[in-house]
Amino acid sequence: MLSKKLVLKLFEAFSIERWNDHIRPFEMVEMDKAAEKMVLAYIIGKYEENEGKKIDWDWMIYASFFELLKKIALCDIKSPIQRKIKKDYPEEYRRIEEWVLNQYRNVIEDEPLFEKFRKYLAKEDMQGETEEKTEAIKNASRILRAAHKYSAMREFEMLSVVNEPFRVRNIERELNEDIAPFMDLKGLQLLITKQKPYDFLMIIEQLRFQTRWNQTPRVPKTSVLGHCYFVAALTMLMELQPGLNMCENRRYNNFFSGLFHDLPEAVTRDIISPVKQATDELPSIVKSIEDEIVRKELIPLMEPFYADELLYFTNDEFENRIILPSVESCAEGQSKYSCILEHVSFEDLNEKFNDEKYCPVDGRLVRVADHIAAFIEADSSIKYGITSGHLREGRENIRKIYEHKATVNGVNPTAFFELFE
Repeated sequence: MLSKKLVLKLFEAFSIERWNDHIRPFEMVEMDKAAEKMVLAYIIGKYEENEGKKIDWDWMIYASFFELLKKIALCDIKSPIQRKIKKDYPEEYRRIEEWVLNQYRNVIEDEPLFEKFRKYLAKEDMQGETEEKTEAIKNASRILRAAHKYSAMREFEMLSVVNEPFRVRNIERELNEDIAPFMDLKGLQLLITKQKPYDFLMIIEQLRFQTRWNQTPRVPKTSVLGHCYFVAALTMLMELQPGLNMCENRRYNNFFSGLFHDLPEAVTRDIISPVKQATDELPSIVKSIEDEIVRKELIPLMEPFYADELLYFTNDEFENRIILPSVESCAEGQSKYSCILEHVSFEDLNEKFNDEKYCPVDGRLVRVADHIAAFIEADSSIKYGITSGHLREGRENIRKIYEHKATVNGVNPTAFFELFE
């Protein structure tokens, strides 16, 4: 079962402010940074894959999660200070990471996950791997670090316009020095020179400015973009449920389906659930309009080598689905995503289609993660004392959805919600 302690610890990233010694044009928090970093890692990674490089996406997903946990534990130490300790006092830095691990000893209840976290912090996660696997992990690591540096640069670009030059001059120089070693990555080159992927990122960044539950006061506020990473991380955690044995491609699809599940809102804005459900036909009408706008406004900003995959993540995002090869629809040279898409049961997903060639996705698991994220957003604010009818009703409506459902894709959401009674 999903750990309440770990979910609430992860949710703290919505309350950790970034750049809080500078004037900020909008709230900058760690969860949003983690989300933008993974969006950038996906874009940069796709360019590298297109050039024939192997990337261990599984490693990257866990690394992004572990880095966020580490940041939550060390939020009071500014990143430049951490880097200086790591460079000049490596033994002391190792002790700091041991301290970080100990902070999660009673929070991460899943022993294999805790051991994976330990190996990541101890830099033991490549030991015993094949040469090919090690190279794929190294590529993933460089891409993630480049995404980390560029996401910080984007934050700097946005706040620099409202800060006096003398306050940010040194930071700009340091950021440029930090990102220089990664300039061989084509995706990063195109982002820095403001080419097509930069225009795409500008659209996605709008999700960082959109506040969820915008009809009611709430603490902490959460952006749509930060919510997306929270959903992706919850999906990843629920995959660890005993008895689930997902192939690597399925885990990859699930995570990025979670990360991009609200992508259409970048061009349509967030339409709250009560409004979407005002009439029986409105949800399907809204979905149709979203799909049309995405095709007109977002697809032209994507490269062909990842556009179809992104659409696969966002279309029917809450349905279990696969892709079946077909002679008619998959002629030579066509994208695999133009083949036959089918909705399937969880049982078939496990027993028949748990293989990379089917591109399996646990869309219903992503939906559970989306509901859990919304529940935590409402419940946390209520417990902070900032409440409203919207929040109370939203929280209870989510509970009711799962009242008579034993499991969804091998997970028992009701048992998790009962932990909050």
